[in-house]
Amino acid sequence: MSKTYNPKKKKRATTHGFLVRQSTKPGKAVIKKRRQKGRAKLTV
Repeated sequence: MSKTYNPKKKKRATTHGFLVRQSTKPGKAVIKKRRQKGRAKLTV
C-alpha cells in the first residue's frame, strides 16, 4: 500500500506559492492577514 502524501515541491509552489497568492485579490488578503499576525513564513 502506498503512502497518501507524496510531496512535490513544484506542485506545492504552483498551488500555494507567493506569486500565486499575489495574483488574486483574495490571495493578497491572505498575505496581508499573515503579515499582520506576524507570521515568520507567509507562504510555502
